[in-house]
Amino acid sequence: MNFYEQLTQQTQNAREELYSVPQLIDGLGGNISRETYIAYLTEAYHHVSHTVPFLMTMGSRIPQSKKWMHKAIIEYQEEEVGHEEWILNDIEAAGGNREAARHSTPNLETQLLIAYNYDYMTRKNPVGFFGMVFMLESTSTQIANKGADAVKEKLGLPKKAFSYLISHGELDISHMKFFEETVNQITDPEDQQAIIEVAQNTFRLFANILRSIPHEGTLQHAA
Repeated sequence: MNFYEQLTQQTQNAREELYSVPQLIDGLGGNISRETYIAYLTEAYHHVSHTVPFLMTMGSRIPQSKKWMHKAIIEYQEEEVGHEEWILNDIEAAGGNREAARHSTPNLETQLLIAYNYDYMTRKNPVGFFGMVFMLESTSTQIANKGADAVKEKLGLPKKAFSYLISHGELDISHMKFFEETVNQITDPEDQQAIIEVAQNTFRLFANILRSIPHEGTLQHAA
């Protein structure tokens, strides 16, 4: 079993916890309101706006002995630049206020996800951030296109209101192959454990972000 397979196996429970969140289940079925979709995009904007700074932090703290990772980090940075603006475009296309979203305060759950990753990289091990990359990219390949199509159909929103989800659903399929090749080159047991730890925790933290988004389906699932 290579490391990527170990990572996938050891994050199975946390991944299943994420996929059981009512807001996600309803989103995949298109059973959410426009307000819920905009609320989701607003939280996405806040954490996605940190993706490039996350990667810059990671790259600046990688020791010289592991500088081969810089190439992968730079490639991810180039791919992620400006994606938060795509989200603001989607908010506007869905009838929301892009500037209100830009200047809003993220939910505490979103702030925790952001703070956790900076803290882990600066206090423990910067290589662990590959766990966050795994969480985001594996999740988007599984749910992005399906969710976008379902919500678009149910709410009658234009395709341009889903550029973030659709683009990530398509892009991250190739990204996952690149990610798999990259992490399989990581042989240091401490780095491997850091990646697994961050992946497990960010699946759970992202599940909490989704739970923090109010929508009418919550009461139905709780009943």
